[in-house]
Amino acid sequence: MSVRLKVCGMARPDNLRAVAALRPDFLGFIFYPKSRRYAAPTLTPAAAAAVPASVQKVGVFVDEDTAVIQERIAEYDLQAVQLHGSETPETCGLLRATGVAVIKAFAVREVFDFERLRPYVGVVDYFLFDTAGAQPGGNGTAFDWKLLQNYALPVPYFLAGGLAPEHAETLRNLRLPGLFALDLNSQFETEPGLKDAGRLDTFFKELRTQ
Repeated sequence: MSVRLKVCGMARPDNLRAVAALRPDFLGFIFYPKSRRYAAPTLTPAAAAAVPASVQKVGVFVDEDTAVIQERIAEYDLQAVQLHGSETPETCGLLRATGVAVIKAFAVREVFDFERLRPYVGVVDYFLFDTAGAQPGGNGTAFDWKLLQNYALPVPYFLAGGLAPEHAETLRNLRLPGLFALDLNSQFETEPGLKDAGRLDTFFKELRTQ
């Protein structure tokens, strides 16, 4: 399985240590106060600092002021930012120029116009495709992945939206142009912000089985 793995919505120090020990490629911390997985009240910078260096730390933001994002980058030693709002290509480029990787998220419905992504080519490192829903992310439902079969842009992407344990075999054999990483969140939780490390461990092993 060459596709990378990201676990998003980490919010508690003990749970963070357990999931980090599984060695995902990315761990996501949500810095959006309206999210049920808002990390800042419970996850300290010291807890984040204990994450192994091989695991990249991603801060998730929704239409946040760039100065605040930069504060979080420094505070939590983030290697990437994931933007889930209406952030412009100019904002993405400014953040990327600071040295972090930029992931720009887009909500997908029954149809999706990939031409709207072209202004972001060259100013982001990755796209992220998530299922449209009531919240900017973490809605727990999957969209039709066949929409990505004709993806032709040069920017690799994260696949998100309701990825669950029962999808392991399908995802292991999934061949989509541009697919870079799988983003796991609500379907591996016992409650918002608390991941089931055992279920994640089993899922990782199933995905990495050739």
